[in-house]
Amino acid sequence: DRCQVLGVKGINTTGGQEQQVGLQEKAVSGELEMPLTRRETETLFQEQPETGNPYLEDTLLRSYLKTHLPPKVLEEVHEDLERFGKRLLTQIQPLGWECELNPPVFQPYDAWGRRVDRIHTCAAWRSMKEISAEEGLIAEAYERRYSNWSRLYQAVKLYLFSSSSGGFNCPLAMTDGAAKVIESLGIPGSLKNAFDHLTSRDPRQFWTSGQWMTERRGGSDVANGTETVARKQPDGSYRLYGFKWFTSAADSDVTLTLARIADAEGQCTQGSRGLSLFFLKVRDEEGKLNNIQVQRLKDKLGTRQMATAELWLHGARAELISAEGRGVASISNMLNITRIHNIIGAVASMRRMISLSREYARRRVAFGKLLKDHPLHVQTIARLEVQARGALLLLMEIVRLLGLAETNLASEQDLLLLRLLIPVAKLYTGKQASAVAVEAMESFGGQGYMEDTGLPVILRDSLVLSIWEGTTNILSLDVLRSLAKSQGQVMAAFLSTVQKKLELAAGTGELALAVQRARAASRSLTQFLEAAGSEQALSMELAARDFSYSLARIYTGRAEGNHSALLLEHAARRGADPADVCAAQRWCEQELCPVAAESGRGSYGPGAALRDSALVFGSSRL
Repeated sequence: DRCQVLGVKGINTTGGQEQQVGLQEKAVSGELEMPLTRRETETLFQEQPETGNPYLEDTLLRSYLKTHLPPKVLEEVHEDLERFGKRLLTQIQPLGWECELNPPVFQPYDAWGRRVDRIHTCAAWRSMKEISAEEGLIAEAYERRYSNWSRLYQAVKLYLFSSSSGGFNCPLAMTDGAAKVIESLGIPGSLKNAFDHLTSRDPRQFWTSGQWMTERRGGSDVANGTETVARKQPDGSYRLYGFKWFTSAADSDVTLTLARIADAEGQCTQGSRGLSLFFLKVRDEEGKLNNIQVQRLKDKLGTRQMATAELWLHGARAELISAEGRGVASISNMLNITRIHNIIGAVASMRRMISLSREYARRRVAFGKLLKDHPLHVQTIARLEVQARGALLLLMEIVRLLGLAETNLASEQDLLLLRLLIPVAKLYTGKQASAVAVEAMESFGGQGYMEDTGLPVILRDSLVLSIWEGTTNILSLDVLRSLAKSQGQVMAAFLSTVQKKLELAAGTGELALAVQRARAASRSLTQFLEAAGSEQALSMELAARDFSYSLARIYTGRAEGNHSALLLEHAARRGADPADVCAAQRWCEQELCPVAAESGRGSYGPGAALRDSALVFGSSRL
C-alpha cells in the first residue's frame, strides 16, 4: 500500500546486515541451533538504528527547497547543507550526547567558603556554542545574504541542528530573539556592540542571551506577576532588584528582562503599563556576576543539558532599552522569534523520532519477518509521517513570511497571516511533538524505554514544547486577541486565502476528495464564526483551543498559492512524489474543523462551563 510506505528514502542494509537478519529469522523459526547454557555476557540480538546525513535523507525538506528557492540560492545552500549534515553526523551528534551525560553543576562556594556562584558546563556544551557561531546559526538571519530567503535558510539549519544540539537550541532561540529586539529598536549606539556579538560568526566573539521573564507569581501573566523593581542611577543606568524564578540558559552572556521603574517615592505602576524592558550583562569584564546570586539550578524532567536557574538580582546594573512602560510591546518581537524556534524544535523532534523508528523497522525481526513487512506497524509510522510533514510545511510557511516581513517585501495580508500563524503553529506543533514521540517510542518496544538508547531523552525534551513560550491555552487566547485587535482583519485574510487558493490543488484528480474536505472545513469554520458573533465572551473562551486547532489543520491541509507549500499545494506541483499526494489525502481525512463539531455538540453553549466545573470540582462548586 503506497499510502502506508510514503516513499521516504533511507539507508540500504549492507550484506552483513542482511546476513544478520537471516540469522535472526532462522533463530525465530527454530532452524538455528542455539546453546542453552548461560553465557557470561549476554547480548541483545537487535541492531541499532543508524541514520545518515539528516539533510540528504529529508526528502520533503529537499523537495520544498528545490520548489521554492531561486536556483542560484538553492545551489549555494544545498552545498552548505550537505556539508553541515555530515558535520552533524560525525561531530555534533556525539557532542549532543555528551551534553546529556554531563549536565551543568552549580557550585555556590569555593573551598574556603567564599560565595562564587559558578555554573559549570561540560566541554561539549561549550563546543556547541563555538559551532553555532561558526555555522552562523544566528548570523545567517541578520546578514541577509539571500535577501528574504535568509530567514528560511537559517530556520533550515536550526531544524537540522536541533535534535543533535544537546539542548543548545534553547539559548540560540533567546539569542535570536534578543538580536531581533535590538534590530527592531534600530540598533541604538549603546546596543551596537551587543548586537555585533549576538550575530557574530567568530566563536571568540559570539554571545548568547537569556530571557528573564518568569517570576514567582506567574509565568505567562507577566503583567501581574512581575515584581522586579528598577531604580534609576545618577549616570542614567538602572539597578534591578528582584527574583527570577525560571531563567533558562543561566550561563548566557547577556539577557533581556522586564522590571518596574520606581519613581522618586519608590512607587511602581502596576499592570503591563508599568513594565519596561532592560538589557544587562550577566558578568563584568573580570568575569564576576553583575550583582546576581544563583539560588539553585532547577531539577527538570527534561532539557537537563541546559542550566536553568533561580536568580536573585541584588542591584544588577542594567540599561533601559524600551520606552518607559512599553516593555511588553518591545519584547513581543523576542517572543515571536522564540515561539518560532519552539516550532523548529517540535518539527525536528518529530523528524528524528520517525527517522529512527523507520530505520529500526528495516532491521528488527519479529514474528518471522522484519517490522517493515508488518502492515499495521508501517501504518502507524505512516500516520506519524503525515503529522511531521504537515508540521514542516507549516514551519516553512511561517519563516517564509517572516523573511518577507524582515525585507519589507510582505503584503498586508502576509503580515496578518504571520501574526495569526505563529501562535497557532506553536501551540499545535508542541502538542504534535509529544504525541509523535510517545507513539514512535512504542514502535521500539521495550528498547524504547531504555535510557541508553537516547530515545527517552527525545521524549522528555519534547514535553516542554507545549509549555515553553506560552502553554496551549494561553496561546489559544492569544489567537482570539489577535482576531479582536485586528477587528476581524486577521481572520478575513485567513479565510480569503483559503477560499481563493484551493483551486490550485483542485485541478489534480487524486486530490479532489481532499480538496472537497478542506472546503467543507473552511465553510464550517466560517459558519462557526458567524454564529459566535452573537455569543458571550465565555463561549468563545471555551472554544479557543478547538478553534486554534481548526486553524492549524485547515491551513496545513489546503493549498495556499503560488509561493507557499502546504500539503495540498505541495502535492499538486508538477513532479510531485506519490508520497506527497498520500500525505495530503491522509491529512484531510482527519477532522479538520473540530471547533464546528464540538459546537454542534453544545460544548461551548449555555451552562457548558458550569458542567465542566461540576465534573472537575464536584457539584458543590456550582
